[in-house]
Amino acid sequence: MKHIFSIILGLMAFCQLQAQSWTADNGNGTFTNPLFYDEFTDPDLIRVGTDYYMVASSMHAMPGLPLLRSKDLVNWEFVTYIFDKLDLGPDFHLEGDKGIYGNGIWAPAIRYHKGTFYVFVNVNDHGLQVFSAKDPAGPWTHKNMGGRIYDLGILFDDDDKIYAVHGYDEVHLIQLKPDFSGYVEGSEKVIIPKGNAMGEGHHFYKIGGKYYIISADYAPVGRMQCARADKLEGPYETVVISNRETMGTQRGWWTKGYGFWSNIPNEGEAMEFERPSENGFGAVTLHQGGIVDLPNGEWWGFSMMDVKSAGRLTFLSPVTWKDGWPYFGLEGNLGRSPRTWFKPDTGTDIAPLTTYQRDDDFSSAKLKPIWQWNHIPVDKKWSLTEKKGVLRLHTLPAKNFMYAKNTLTQRAIGPESSATVELNAKSLKKGDVAGLGLLNVPYYWIGVVRTDEGFILRFYDLVKNQSTDEPLSGPQVYLRASGDYNRDLATLSFSTDGKTFKEVGGELRLGYQMKTFQGVRYALFAFNTNGKAGGYADFDNFKVKEPLADRSKNLPLGKVITLTNLANGEQVWANPHGMLNRSYPGSNTFNGTGCQFRVHDRGQGRIALEALDGSGFVTVTGAGLSADVRLMKKETEGSLFMWQDMLWGQCMLLSLKTNRFIGLDPRTDEPYSADWPGTIPNRKDGTVFSWQEIK
Repeated sequence: MKHIFSIILGLMAFCQLQAQSWTADNGNGTFTNPLFYDEFTDPDLIRVGTDYYMVASSMHAMPGLPLLRSKDLVNWEFVTYIFDKLDLGPDFHLEGDKGIYGNGIWAPAIRYHKGTFYVFVNVNDHGLQVFSAKDPAGPWTHKNMGGRIYDLGILFDDDDKIYAVHGYDEVHLIQLKPDFSGYVEGSEKVIIPKGNAMGEGHHFYKIGGKYYIISADYAPVGRMQCARADKLEGPYETVVISNRETMGTQRGWWTKGYGFWSNIPNEGEAMEFERPSENGFGAVTLHQGGIVDLPNGEWWGFSMMDVKSAGRLTFLSPVTWKDGWPYFGLEGNLGRSPRTWFKPDTGTDIAPLTTYQRDDDFSSAKLKPIWQWNHIPVDKKWSLTEKKGVLRLHTLPAKNFMYAKNTLTQRAIGPESSATVELNAKSLKKGDVAGLGLLNVPYYWIGVVRTDEGFILRFYDLVKNQSTDEPLSGPQVYLRASGDYNRDLATLSFSTDGKTFKEVGGELRLGYQMKTFQGVRYALFAFNTNGKAGGYADFDNFKVKEPLADRSKNLPLGKVITLTNLANGEQVWANPHGMLNRSYPGSNTFNGTGCQFRVHDRGQGRIALEALDGSGFVTVTGAGLSADVRLMKKETEGSLFMWQDMLWGQCMLLSLKTNRFIGLDPRTDEPYSADWPGTIPNRKDGTVFSWQEIK
């Protein structure tokens, strides 16, 4: 009874949360990737006792190095930022033509050794930074070791010596001094020569007396490599442990010509986009991550994917050890990862939660953790206390939006979201502009400009280098940015009453790129275009809406549905010969009872499908080969499937007998099988279905 009550409470909490913001926890003992639908780049993860800690890159955002904690690897709470500010020179203050856009904090490594937490991270041109703390909540001390040990993995060996591995293709080993004052002289050596398919973003472990290095490679497409040796110095053998896994995600639009070493784009520069290929992998596939063990002996993998203009998202994968290698995926389907799977058995029941509160009425004396400044802010030029209940930004001179200091940002959350903010611009001075922007390359913004004549509403489009002005009767305005981060499109709009919004500028093309090396960010800004400090703007009632966050109805338990294959537009059909087959539009079986299935709940996300024509349950027999997906009168273990929520009314069916997916080859006339490892980016290989409820 207690267990049932706990499940009911979890489901209630899940439904409440799902209506507000994305959470991976399905409330039924399963989770659906990604863990977060906003950027959490280059994750590293450790276990300390029964707690799990994870850090990520933060590039140019301040405060930096977010630290999260979890009890179940699925639900994560914010602990702290490792530092409030990291000041390593003028670029960190957004001075000069580059700033630290796309640089700053890259690919951290977190470790725990003898009562102390450590975070190691390279900062380009500034060396290896080491942060340490007894309490993960801080305070954290900071040392700069110098050198250039980027995308490193760290190992505290059994003899307490500290080693780092780094480098792309050619993997280097170097020993760190125990006081982190530098590197042990003469200790650097190549332990894996070029030509062994290793990448970068290393994660370094000692497991069962052997040394393991997991790395990410992007040439020619993303994948995860693992190296293994009996001795620290090698020799190492290498294998691929995860590949091809995009979970049905296509590459996004790419903004050409801007890298992390390039200058900040100026207004008027040509903006060109690379259109994504339909099935090209690129860096969409799972890459750059590592593994973590549970107290019960299970192992789990974590990694990231480049998910269009939302940025790099974090994913969780079960790990199967085979022949001494930690493969991402399930027995019988190594190298591929389920999108929906059972939660890790950590021994702790956690109700679904979201990591951040995104809405802010600015009534607190401190900014909520979701907020980060674009570079180091000028503290005396922003306030939450000058006028209680608002964020006040004083204008400082800036060349354009991306040069504006004291721009406050939070990550856009996908797959769709909108951010609305109330702006009072009455205290702006001539040449001042304040508003809401989409911080990315390209960028777009909408805001209020103060002119000799008064206030005007202005929209700016960097791609077209075009401003659009609208008259305003007063300085009070509501601004909204809406993004479809699956289609890489956004819109900007405004309202004078907070109810009726007018769109300006039409659909706006978003892209991913390496200048900011981040996904899109919602940005509150105020700057002066006349080269001097001006007035100020007050922001209030920032609200984020996520129309697809509520996934509680994406699993149609108890409902009767049809399943239409995205590859050919044909319905799944219970063929009278007892095999799962296809029914094409216009046939006398299309939309008939043989194409209708009741979804039975079998607990923990497991379902059984029963054909309404009375032929029985969809059941996998034998090895799950073509024609092995049958209709059986009696339900068996082969009738159990894990429903994979693919969003947008789409799903996959993972057989719990084969650990592979139901599918067919659209180029042949074969019936369905249960031997498909996964889907391809465009979802049109025969494994992804559009489902419709029959009322």
